[in-house]
Amino acid sequence: MKLMKAIQVTAPGGKFELVQREIPEPAEGQVRVKVLACGVCHGDVLVKNGGHYPGLAYPRIPGHEIIGVIENLGTGVTGYEIGQRVGVGWPAGITYDGGFAEYMITVATELTLIPEELNEIEGAPLLCAGLTTFDALRNSGARPGDVVAIQGVGGLGHLAIQYAYKMGFKTIAISRGSEKQELAKRLGAQIFIDTESTEATNELLKLGGAKVILVTAPNNKAISDLINGLSIDGKIMIVAGVDEPISVVTGQLLAGRRSMQGWIPIYSGPNAKKDTIDFSLLTNVRPLIETFPLEQIDFAFEKMLNAKVRFRAVLTMGEATK
Repeated sequence: MKLMKAIQVTAPGGKFELVQREIPEPAEGQVRVKVLACGVCHGDVLVKNGGHYPGLAYPRIPGHEIIGVIENLGTGVTGYEIGQRVGVGWPAGITYDGGFAEYMITVATELTLIPEELNEIEGAPLLCAGLTTFDALRNSGARPGDVVAIQGVGGLGHLAIQYAYKMGFKTIAISRGSEKQELAKRLGAQIFIDTESTEATNELLKLGGAKVILVTAPNNKAISDLINGLSIDGKIMIVAGVDEPISVVTGQLLAGRRSMQGWIPIYSGPNAKKDTIDFSLLTNVRPLIETFPLEQIDFAFEKMLNAKVRFRAVLTMGEATK
């Protein structure tokens, strides 16, 4: 019997457990993927700490930023071949076992082909962090030349800056402190606003206001303040989970027909992941990553939670245990 290494959570609030499981076989319509790399995402907190999500059950192997190789095909699978490199995203690792393991099973409809020119370590975070920011920006209503501000220069924000610049927006990076200014400009931000030394709203209004402000860092007060920096018909789009209430005075919205919208890409259709990969390759958008072996999941997860990763954490896999 061949076994694989996997990281599982057995109950809400439980620890990550390194276990050995039998390598699973695909049923009809399914494929077995040998995992090459899997990103560690804030969405994995849902499994680690427990949350209300249809289909979430325990024990569960987390991980939904996955790139691997098709190793076995179940009956009825067409359009894919053994040996192809593929990506798997949400809801893997939530409603079924995901990529914190050497092998995983998924349905063929969840697969996205990964071109050879995209390596698995850089590519894995594109299947969630990249998808989330790219999809929000392309659906934001902003047009080339519009002022688009990215609030936060972290795991999501550093990708959003690149996408905004490549889409032709006048790209503004907003962050607390000047530590990330040089990086933000290198990634494509034409203007950097340090909220410790200046008022972000005033700086945005000097530019005529932002058509879109993409919120990538969970700071409820910052979001409330930034509403006043929107242009007429401007929009705040939130892609980060904000735990605290956001205070909005009706007049802030009425003053310029402003609006606020949450965005997750699961409603964007089956081609959203492919579009993200294609655009990223075409325009050379890549995440900045730190890699960790599967056994160091606790370290990687803790760094991710405390925003100590620069800027996405990716787990790499070893060979299956015999």
